[in-house]
Amino acid sequence: MIGEAFGLYTHIRNNVFRSRMLLAGLFVLAYLASYGAILAATGFLGLPRGAEPFSYAASRFVGAFPFITLGVIVWIFIGYRINVAMIGAVTGAKGLERGEAQRLYELLENLCISRGIPMPKLMIIEDQALNAFASGVNEKQYTVTVTRGLIENLSEAEVEAVLAHELTHIRNGDVKLMVIAVVIAGVLSFLSEVMFRSMRFSGSSSRDSSDNKGAAIAIIAGIVIMAVAGVLASVIRFSLSRSREYLADAGAVELTKNPDAMISALLKISGRADIEGVPSGIMDMCVENDPDDMSDLFSTHPSINKRVQALINTAGGRLPAKLQQVSERPDLPSIVESRGPWGPKTPHV
Repeated sequence: MIGEAFGLYTHIRNNVFRSRMLLAGLFVLAYLASYGAILAATGFLGLPRGAEPFSYAASRFVGAFPFITLGVIVWIFIGYRINVAMIGAVTGAKGLERGEAQRLYELLENLCISRGIPMPKLMIIEDQALNAFASGVNEKQYTVTVTRGLIENLSEAEVEAVLAHELTHIRNGDVKLMVIAVVIAGVLSFLSEVMFRSMRFSGSSSRDSSDNKGAAIAIIAGIVIMAVAGVLASVIRFSLSRSREYLADAGAVELTKNPDAMISALLKISGRADIEGVPSGIMDMCVENDPDDMSDLFSTHPSINKRVQALINTAGGRLPAKLQQVSERPDLPSIVESRGPWGPKTPHV
């Protein structure tokens, strides 16, 4: 459909624009967090005699400005060059050789050949959660990581659908965008730590801590500024369009021609997606990031029910037979419209 093609290419073009805006926003947030850290540290350490906390912190910030800029540039460079290794280190993912998972490699290879997509690397996380994600910012880095639970609990067709979903994220430019978001979260915490440590050991022989009121104001203001920077970083994270998951689901159907497999995979993954010990920024990159029990308002992913409904409405998908039977009973809510009669988690199918 023309509208679908327009939507896809608009999404890809918008991802390029968002990537540039995120990089610009990273510098702004880094400067804001750094000034807040300097201001708070100034209050903790005391001021030179007669100095005003905000102007003094501003002067220190101006002096640190080139180093902050250089630090952000270096962080971005490191993030771009070794993001896959960094993600692998925090998730415990290991490289998967063809001989260890011949059929998995064949599924991914066939999908890549069908669309002329370069073959990404394969990695595995030894966890019983059901999930997968793609990482990397260029063709040399692109990697698809799956959990042990995913390949042990999903059928071949369902695994193929998940692999196609992740390949679509790579093709659409979603992966690069999410890597930048992870870099933003990392650089803010890194800069705050560096600033506090550098101010702590910067010496205070000429400082006067007698103005307790001014010091307290500086500390509170600095903490508030850093908190604002953290909130803005979260806003950036949550503002990343959740339409990327709908488009990746649709892309998986386009590659596999099997909407039922994508639906079945999503239903199996739902409620079993949390990978133990994996940071939230990386969970945002996964095929599913289970929303909080209270609400999915601030979730980075649409709910599984909404994604399943979209596949039914737009791709001609169908629920698994036993779930169709349940949803047809008038005394029970539809599995698509709610979490089903089994409670807050979708049942394993």
